[in-house]
Amino acid sequence: MNVPDLEGPSLSSFYRRVELLANLAIVLLAIVIGIVLVHRFLRPENPSSKRAAIAAGTSVSLPGIDWKQNHRTLLVAIQEGCHFCTDSAPFYQRLADVADKKGVKLVAVLPQSTDEGRRYLTTLGVRIADVRQAPLSSLQVNGTPTLILVDENGRVAASWVGKLPSDKETEVLARL
Repeated sequence: MNVPDLEGPSLSSFYRRVELLANLAIVLLAIVIGIVLVHRFLRPENPSSKRAAIAAGTSVSLPGIDWKQNHRTLLVAIQEGCHFCTDSAPFYQRLADVADKKGVKLVAVLPQSTDEGRRYLTTLGVRIADVRQAPLSSLQVNGTPTLILVDENGRVAASWVGKLPSDKETEVLARL
């Protein structure tokens, strides 16, 4: 009785092909994992902070706001669903307290309705009495959160974009 040779030329070439394909799959998987890790750890933490702030001296218009009535007004442009806005809530709580003490009018501006904006602020634990609905682009805001300090003439005195690091938070509080 003849027993077939299991280690014949066709079977060994099959194993080599399978081994080659497995090695290629491992290399490709390593490349994909490497790309994912590079994007995960090298991307900026807060891409909105790379957006340009609104230039000082720019005129700002917001229906129903009389800039002359207040020496300074701080507009807080946020929107529901912005995780940088949510992450900034503890700072906005402090900001509301300091603005109250320094006599700076605080106005939250959201693209959502004022009722939705009030609910959102309540969930954040932020006390801002004046909530306005407006397209953020009407204030030249191109990323949230954005803080805009406006003088009594309706001109931008300073602005800050994105989730602020502690040194910028201190700068904002000092400018009030």
